[in-house]
Amino acid sequence: MADIIIDRRFCGPPDSGNGGYVSGLLTREIAGPATAVLRARIPLDVALSLEAGADTARLLGAEGLLIGEASAAAATALPTPPAPPSFDQAAAAGRRFPGLTETFHPICFTCSPDRAEDDALRVFAGQIEGAPEGCIAGVWTPHAAFGDEDGLVRSEMVWAALDCPGFFAWVVKLGRHGGLLGTMTGEIIRRPRVGEPCIVTAWPLSREGRKEFSGVALFDADGTLMARGRQVWISMARPPQPASTLSETAISG
Repeated sequence: MADIIIDRRFCGPPDSGNGGYVSGLLTREIAGPATAVLRARIPLDVALSLEAGADTARLLGAEGLLIGEASAAAATALPTPPAPPSFDQAAAAGRRFPGLTETFHPICFTCSPDRAEDDALRVFAGQIEGAPEGCIAGVWTPHAAFGDEDGLVRSEMVWAALDCPGFFAWVVKLGRHGGLLGTMTGEIIRRPRVGEPCIVTAWPLSREGRKEFSGVALFDADGTLMARGRQVWISMARPPQPASTLSETAISG
């Protein structure tokens, strides 16, 4: 068991850890495909306990509260991604990212457009021209701040980069604006190098009541698959505020 702290830098909503990042921490020691399940709000800036083994992991809070857990998964649990758009098409789609004109989670580690490149991932994905509604893409060039000593992007950063695109696939398809990541199953085939241009894609899979299922994937600039995932989002159905009217209170939570 090790003590860890989820720094406020790695937030999703202002008062909770980024779901993809925390899922990546939970699955970091698990070889091959893995599933992370988030059970409770992820506290920031406080000591947590991470129990990690070869095939399982648990993140515990105060008094043993189970915050999240992970286990090995079968490759069959993962979707086959649609063929990615070209790099130029993905760049054009990214300029249609809904978060550039509306405010969702304004300080999110994955998708905030207001944070610096060495402070957050800045993954922006929007509708792919000519694709079915909700099939979105964008480009992402990982900053050196998110790499390891070998110059490869750390695995938890790859999981974080794939977090919000799955949410925005449903924003684009249905116009629903509130949701929390509940489960993420993922597989990293190859970690990108820092500074390597990548294509991020996401697409809606299915819905069951308040649960919305998304597929996500990461490709290199030539369209070779590097990572893929399947997510379960819990819809909160709360519309966003226009960025021009967002109050300081809303930003600070």
